[in-house]
Amino acid sequence: MRPDVDTDERPFVLIWELTQACDLECKHCRAEAQPDRHPDELTTAEAKTFLDDCRAFGEDQLVVFSGGDPLARADAIELVEYGTGVGLQVTMTPSGTASLDAGAIEDLADAGLRRMALSLDGASPAAHDGFRKETGSFASTIRAARAARGAGLPLQINTTVCAETVDELPALADLVDDLGAVLWSVFFLVPIGRGRALDPISPERAEEVMEWLVDVSEERPFGVKTTEAPHYRRVAMQAASDGTATPDADRIGRTAGITAGDGFAFVSHLGDVYPSGFLPRSAGNVREESIVDIYRDSELFRSLRDPDALRGKCGACPFRRACGGSRSRAYAYTSDPLEADPLCAFVPPEYDGPLPEQRLTPADPA
Repeated sequence: MRPDVDTDERPFVLIWELTQACDLECKHCRAEAQPDRHPDELTTAEAKTFLDDCRAFGEDQLVVFSGGDPLARADAIELVEYGTGVGLQVTMTPSGTASLDAGAIEDLADAGLRRMALSLDGASPAAHDGFRKETGSFASTIRAARAARGAGLPLQINTTVCAETVDELPALADLVDDLGAVLWSVFFLVPIGRGRALDPISPERAEEVMEWLVDVSEERPFGVKTTEAPHYRRVAMQAASDGTATPDADRIGRTAGITAGDGFAFVSHLGDVYPSGFLPRSAGNVREESIVDIYRDSELFRSLRDPDALRGKCGACPFRRACGGSRSRAYAYTSDPLEADPLCAFVPPEYDGPLPEQRLTPADPA
């Protein structure tokens, strides 16, 4: 994280879901994307007003254009150009379809896009296409990755970790390296949307994967970050020397994390503001008030920025300020975003309270 970002004042990462339209039917899709656009999406004019509001956070605010497939909107490139023109750092996570060709990527680069993030959930066509439920998605994504490099766009690769994909990770690390990516973002499944039907890995397996990712981060030329698994920082800290690391000794270069509502915000295609796309509790709508005011002042966001408000073993954890657990996963399993993260295997010393379970509550719509 940049040391000058005060996450009480601004998010380090602001995700904007331009649309939920997408030609893919990915098994993990939190949006349960459909082929057609929603008629109440932010209009072009409303989108530009929203981007002006984002600029009020300060210089070089990072805004990630996401979806669905953001390129399903005909004005996507126009909005990239507008966002960069008002001083935002705009990146994008387009879907790996045939429409993401070299011409579209050149247009995005010319519009000022700072980085392109593409998803690979398997290191072979069979594994990736099976997960994405679209034959040819792997080939399209690889072509797009190479075209992004050719256009001078820094490349990020996103990967979902669940029981179906976890064994692909070593081969994927090789592929990320081969593609010349600058960052590998490893997302640990949160069971919402279509992802409710997938099996997560166990907390013990997650710990092993994170220990391996620490080694990957030191051995490979690309950076490694986790999404919805902030205890990666705790794992890195504990691996820092002889295993006696404290919460301010971090091998991955951070003393504080980015979690839902704390350094992170998500704006839906309809303008609703959530702490994360995986924590769908609205704090307001950008059609009615500024994203700046919602992020800084809403009760929901303020509570998520208070590590002492956490419950269960997360509240007792000495690493809670560096980690804080996935608030999205806690919400998915308990309907309470301040509860303990059930994916974390660490039990704080002397904690003798209840431990969270990886089991959806009866109140969950699943």
